[in-house]
Amino acid sequence: MHNQVADTRKDFLHKLSTKIVNDNQVIVLEDLNVSGMVKNRKLARAISQQGWYEFRVLCEAKSEKLGREFRVISRWEPTSQVCADCGFKWGKLDLSIRSLLCLNCGTQQDRDLNAARNIQKVGIGHCHDYKRTQRQSKTGLPASVNEASRITALLGR
Repeated sequence: MHNQVADTRKDFLHKLSTKIVNDNQVIVLEDLNVSGMVKNRKLARAISQQGWYEFRVLCEAKSEKLGREFRVISRWEPTSQVCADCGFKWGKLDLSIRSLLCLNCGTQQDRDLNAARNIQKVGIGHCHDYKRTQRQSKTGLPASVNEASRITALLGR
């Protein structure tokens, strides 16, 4: 039964990596600190069983074979800490926070979609401009009491 599960997982990874490489000219992945993530006892088993490294190897090999461009961005790039619309850096967030409101531009951001957009931007060569975001955050309009309480609730404070 274990072999059947392993074969099913490998088949899925092969099919997914083939689809991604066939459908895209440039593939950008974020390097993750898997060894650090596995130290979380609640997530260790689920993370270990995903086969992320195998998926990366498959995507890289298939990209090379089909002449696609394959890029990996640094794990230190703050993809989930920066607004993909305006570049405002809100800092580290707890994993339980899945959605938030940008303090600078006022857009509602889904954490994963925002990170994916930032990975795409960094992958095509746009780096986060920290000076610009700091300057905008200082000159932005102050939040109203309702906005501040809603943001505080989203941040879990």
